[in-house]
Amino acid sequence: MTEIPLGVLDLVPVSSGSTAGQALRNSIDLARRTERLGYARYWFAEHHLNPGVAGTSPAVLLALTAAATSTIRLGSGAVQLGHRTALSTVEEFGLLDALHPGRFDLGLGRSGGRPPGEPGGPPPAATPVVDGRAPNGLLIPPRFSFERLLGSPRIALHRRLLLLPHAESQDYAEQIDDVLALLAGTYRSPEGVEAHVVPGEGADVDVWILGSSGGQSAQVAGDRGLRFAANYHVSPATVLEAVDGYRARFEPSASLDTPYVSVSADVVVAEDDDRARELAAGYGLWVRSIRTAEGAVPYPTPEEARAHVWTDEDRDLVQDRIDTRFVGSPARVADLLEQLQEATGADELLVTTLTHGHADRVRSYELLAREWRRRGH
Repeated sequence: MTEIPLGVLDLVPVSSGSTAGQALRNSIDLARRTERLGYARYWFAEHHLNPGVAGTSPAVLLALTAAATSTIRLGSGAVQLGHRTALSTVEEFGLLDALHPGRFDLGLGRSGGRPPGEPGGPPPAATPVVDGRAPNGLLIPPRFSFERLLGSPRIALHRRLLLLPHAESQDYAEQIDDVLALLAGTYRSPEGVEAHVVPGEGADVDVWILGSSGGQSAQVAGDRGLRFAANYHVSPATVLEAVDGYRARFEPSASLDTPYVSVSADVVVAEDDDRARELAAGYGLWVRSIRTAEGAVPYPTPEEARAHVWTDEDRDLVQDRIDTRFVGSPARVADLLEQLQEATGADELLVTTLTHGHADRVRSYELLAREWRRRGH
């Protein structure tokens, strides 16, 4: 059996009836525990203006978590470049690396407010999808339309409060090149002026590009020979397109000889399928709050979720995410993760788990790690 490492993607969820402070303490506790369980990485996502998500600043969270752990690799999944400059990003991760050298992944993403299906005419996936299934049976649902989100006043507010001036006119490839040049110490302005970042220049960080389609993010990662993270849990319809687009464009670099891909999955594991389904009951209502542009609500209890009166429109909003979440016993979820890995050719898998109770979330990661080890990964 090929060894496929598992990592953790943490959104720092705030449970209903709890606080952001408790969510942060829970995440640091989970990082300690998953380090002991043998998980390879622990990444923090960046989200803003969501009552149910406390992960607003990956760099700050990484500093806190690095002080509480010792060996697990830590990273951003991802720093959104529309919200900060290349210089501020390299400075932040330079500070982290100066205190905890060699432990960080700098995951970079495009600015918020863009749908997962990125513009730019991505090529069709080389992997065929027939009747909503990859050749090995992995579910590939229809594309979700984000038009409703893009026209929301709340999204407009996000953009006004978050995006840097001229961020939308900046070329993403140029932003990535600026980050790489500042890290390498080779940056020159158009006028020929040098910039040297201390700390930051020469930092021992691995640069990753995160993307949800075969568009610009996948192309930039491939052209520059960088590591690429694709999101099955965010945009399952385009995951094959994303990994195929990246590999098609890949050029070897000083840091990477061959393509290297991580793929994310949303999972809940419990001792048996019934218990896992109970723990997962709040997920649909939580996804609905995001896709209506209300902002992620505090993660509901199963009872709160069951009290929601669902309309057909509600169900359509969340069905692809519900259908592609891996929920069940350790054996069932491990089977599904192996299917995802086989379909995408992933070198690693990144697991994100949301439950109302912190103990249930910890237990999910424990059970999965035990089963994954048993299978020789």
